[in-house]
Amino acid sequence: MEKPVLYEEKNGVALITLNRPEKRNAISQELLAHLYDALERVAEKESIRAAVLTGAGPAFCAGLDLTRLATDNLMDPRGDGSDLLPLVARLAKPLIGAVNGAAMTGGFELALNCDFLLASETARFADTHVKMGIHPGWGMSQLLQRKVGLSRALQMSLTGDFLDAPTALAWGLVYEVLFPEALVPRALEIAGRIAENNQEMVPLLKSLLERGSLLPTDQAMELEHREFRAFLKQKGILKT
Repeated sequence: MEKPVLYEEKNGVALITLNRPEKRNAISQELLAHLYDALERVAEKESIRAAVLTGAGPAFCAGLDLTRLATDNLMDPRGDGSDLLPLVARLAKPLIGAVNGAAMTGGFELALNCDFLLASETARFADTHVKMGIHPGWGMSQLLQRKVGLSRALQMSLTGDFLDAPTALAWGLVYEVLFPEALVPRALEIAGRIAENNQEMVPLLKSLLERGSLLPTDQAMELEHREFRAFLKQKGILKT
């Protein structure tokens, strides 16, 4: 029986593939446990410098597997208290989402937790918490509006309507829209280019951009200047 999450490494890049195509990669306890294992492997393995997350088959992820709600422990799939948001927060390396098809509700949240997204022409995005009567828990209420703005996030979350790939590109939700067969190769190409760069600077800039995005401009500029001076001191360039 195939694993619910596939993991490959090549040239400093990890490829993580959700692998329940017959269930549209719907989230089960086993899938979550394997996904958490993969994210931790990326975080801890020094040779891995960037990662790509995608789905097998025609969907990226259809959200929670509703047939498993009564039997699966989706809140603590490994029994160790791990959850998606802290795992992603500890991931200093870039995580690129390659959205190959429908990304719905919890699956959409998985995508939003990536640093940036590429999409297939067949990709579609929907926040259907309002239709399912399920409270968001992996960042939908905050991450979506930071990607597309408050008004568009309200439109998506309160209607539950799907957003197609061209509109997602126009709204700034995704970085590129590609032919289906070009999606993962392009994501791996970008990850490979990141992996070739200075690996002191990649996590530093990722952290600086993320923290600065949550601050007013003057405070974000002060943060950059303060950390620039600390960098110069660390390198012995600035003595005082």
